[in-house]
Parts: sequence; C-alpha cells; structure tokens
Amino acid sequence: MRIIVTGGAGFIGSALVRYLVSDVGAEVLTIDKLTYAGNLQSLRAIENAANHRFLKADICDRQSIKEAIDSFQPDRIMHLAAESHVDRSITGAADFINTNVLGSFALLEAARSYWNSLPTARKQEFRFLHVSTDEVYGSLGETGLFTEETPYDPSSPYSASKAASDHLAIAWHRTYGLPVVVSNCSNNYGPYHFPEKLIPLIILNALDGKPLPVYGNGENVRDWLYVDDHARALHLIASRGQPGQKYNVGGRNERRNIDVVREICRLMDDYRPSHTPHEKLIHYVTDRPGHDARYAIDATRLEDELGWRAHETFETGIAKTVRWYLDNNWWWEPLRSNIYAGQRLGTL
Repeated sequence: MRIIVTGGAGFIGSALVRYLVSDVGAEVLTIDKLTYAGNLQSLRAIENAANHRFLKADICDRQSIKEAIDSFQPDRIMHLAAESHVDRSITGAADFINTNVLGSFALLEAARSYWNSLPTARKQEFRFLHVSTDEVYGSLGETGLFTEETPYDPSSPYSASKAASDHLAIAWHRTYGLPVVVSNCSNNYGPYHFPEKLIPLIILNALDGKPLPVYGNGENVRDWLYVDDHARALHLIASRGQPGQKYNVGGRNERRNIDVVREICRLMDDYRPSHTPHEKLIHYVTDRPGHDARYAIDATRLEDELGWRAHETFETGIAKTVRWYLDNNWWWEPLRSNIYAGQRLGTL
C-alpha cells in the first residue's frame, strides 16, 4: 500500500503518518509546506523508517504536486493539509481560502489526472480521502447531534473554507467519478498539538503559572476525540469507506470548555503541585467573534458500518496528554520560545 498524506507534519497528519508507517506498514510519502504549525520533529519517531519519505511542497503548487503524485504512484491520497485555527482565520482569512479552497482544488485536479491514467484494476482500488471538520455544520443547540446529513452552516472563515473544500471534493466524485470519501471530525487533542489550541495552551500556561484564558463564560461545548483514535478511523475510512460517502468521526466525549480547563487544572495539581491550586489561574476573556455554542458528532455510520470505536475516554486521553507535555518539553519549548508564546489571537 502506497499512501500520500498531505499535511503530514501537522498535528493530526503526523499522528496518521506515524500510525501508517509503524502500525500499518504502508509506504508513505508525507507532503507538507512546513508552515508555522508543520513540524518535522513530530515525525522524529519514524525519520529513519525505510517506508517513509518526506517532500516539502505547497499543495497550491499544481506542478510540484502533480509530479509528486505521478512519481510516487499512490494507491491512496489522504488530504489533511489545511490552515486550521479559527482565531487565525478571523484576522488572516486569505491564507485559509488559498490553502483550504484553492489548494484542495489543485490537489483534486492532480489526483484526477493521475487516477485517469491508471489501469482499470488500480483505478477501482484508488481512494482520495478528504479530511474535514464538524465546524462546517455550524452550531447546535442544547440537544441533538451532527449527522452526515446535517446541512452546512459555517460561522468562521476557517469553517467556511473547509465547507467549500468539502463541496469541491464531493463534486469531483459526482462530476468526474473520482473515488472520493469525506470525513468530518470533532475536536482532536493529544500529543504534538501546536500550543495555540485550547488544551496544549492551558497545559503549558498552567506549567508556567500564567493565566488560563477561557472565552466568554466557558459554556461552549465540544466533542473531544483523541488523535490516535482519529488516525485509526481515517485509515479505516480510506480502506473501507464508500466513494461519495461522508463519515463523521467523534469521541462521544462532550465537555464544556470550562470543564476541560478544570480537569487539566486537577491533573496539574496532581502531577506538578503548586502552592495554590491551578484553577486559581483561570481568567475569563472576551469571547471569540462568531463562537459556536456546541458541537457534537453522531458517529453511528462509522461505528456500525465500519466497526470503529474510540479507545480513549476523555478522562484517559486527557491524562495521557497532560503527561506527554510534561515529559516532552524538547518538542514544545522551541515553539513557545520562537513561534507562539501563548498570546491571544483572533481579536477584531
């Protein structure tokens, strides 16, 4: 099995690449532009693996991507390359449109050209997995779940750009026959998560004794998915998912943001006790513009049709995550020192 993973030096992408190389034994070409959130150190565990190679390239560069695909001759393309932080999209939407929309278009076209050149048997086996987010669905009320049939209603420039790329991917299946499968996941967390996102930001601020920023009143609800569970799901969807179908991936772990922060504080009190409880560092800040109230995924299709189950509960996953950050400062300290120090992003 020969697999191209775009965005494979990012958070979810690197978890997927490590899984495919080490557990599945696939031959993997990782393609990544290495923006601020792309980090080759996240692939250090497999840097000498004979079945892995890396290419620094921008998915918007159609010629480079076409040459990479034609040369590597993949059985599968798993597309995760994206700008992904809502806060950054509020003040820098152009990068999100360029990468998430135009880049996805360029990749779909390169994949279509390659797929059309394949012999019949390989053409039937080929898959293009487009990896997306539950944020395309907008905001839920106090009840209900996102299903694969939920209408799109994006609120941020980020989610709008991902919604656009989802529609492109499905259109390339319906119009051209390209065997595309789409996945939409809930909030991921775990090791190697860039420290601008809520969970690593709270862990590292707590470690430094800095304020722990919570948007609004902290009542916004997210469904949390451990990143290694997501990696397994993506491999399963790409292997057995039906072309033209969408599969929602969720951990069935709904938590209010404030409860996530408090659980991290509790774990930090256990692992790195301070003279005052870490919860005293919680600091409520002005809410994010367009902040969706609640996300929750119905993963029934994935669970029933493909047999996937999340291995981690939120309690087991968050404990592993906090412990990993405490034990792996070699990975995050250069990021906190040179790229992102924990400052507020996305204010108008």
